[in-house]
Amino acid sequence: MFKTSLKTTLRIAAFALIGAAGLALANPAAAKTTLRIGWTTADSEVDPYAIAARYFAEELEKELPGKFDVRFFPNHQLGNDTEMLQAMQFGTLEAGVITGTLVATVEPSFQLNDLPFLYRDNAHAHRVLDGEVGQALFANLAKKKVIGLGFAEAGFRHVINNVRPIHTPDDIARMRLRVQPSDLFLASFRAIGANPVPLAWSDAFTAVQQGTVDGLEIPLAVIYANKYPEVTKYLSLTNHSYNALPLLLSERFYSRLSADEQAKVRKAAANAIKRQRETVAANEADILEKIKAAGMQVNAVENLAAFREKAMPVYERARGTIGSDLIDKALSVE
Repeated sequence: MFKTSLKTTLRIAAFALIGAAGLALANPAAAKTTLRIGWTTADSEVDPYAIAARYFAEELEKELPGKFDVRFFPNHQLGNDTEMLQAMQFGTLEAGVITGTLVATVEPSFQLNDLPFLYRDNAHAHRVLDGEVGQALFANLAKKKVIGLGFAEAGFRHVINNVRPIHTPDDIARMRLRVQPSDLFLASFRAIGANPVPLAWSDAFTAVQQGTVDGLEIPLAVIYANKYPEVTKYLSLTNHSYNALPLLLSERFYSRLSADEQAKVRKAAANAIKRQRETVAANEADILEKIKAAGMQVNAVENLAAFREKAMPVYERARGTIGSDLIDKALSVE
């Protein structure tokens, strides 16, 4: 559990008041169960978080018609990832699509997905996360009063910047890059020679725009949906990290459902995630062309092995945090 700031305490209280007000105004005879789902990025047709949230709502209506009144809260309306996670733990927020890296602030084993160059491609990531490894991660998270329904995705992360194209580790040397506030991300980028700067997502755009940082690492869809071509020049396809997006529920909310309803919620989540992955994959080629058309210079990185070699010591240092068994199981999946 993390410490509760006054700001977060007030926000949690506000969540509870909003939910109580909604129940008070509802017609008891026709009341639906309110399910608020929050995420931190844009409510865009191409934003992976938004796609996951909206597909989940559609699939819930198919499985449990009329059961839920799903309400969407994008763009930090319910706070940042950490605040939403804590609200789910307290039971004052029902659901969220949360950046996997920030889930690690609650359950450290989720740092597994941030290990540099762990997954070869999307299909490989799906085999790992839909199997025993993903089940183990969610079992760990359940102990923290948050239920994992599955892993949507935002694709692989790449580096964008205003200094130069990146082809070799020498090109990224000393580059000031915004990274997610994660010890693992900091260690990974230091290992390949960059100067990582941990910043909240809400501060990233302004930091690049004002030159506080040279760039950041980010998935393609999020680059486009959040207008980064307006403030950055270069996109290098580094494929350094797979961005998993856990779809999460509050345990308190989940426990109030019947066993049949829980099964249908899980089925709805599985169907939504399958659709979300297909949509994100279909969007990426189109998004890349749009990024180029918006003026960014794009390059492939031919020799990722050179970066991987520099980053591998990070795996050994992470074993104590993530768990050696979990890392070895992930590495064993073909």
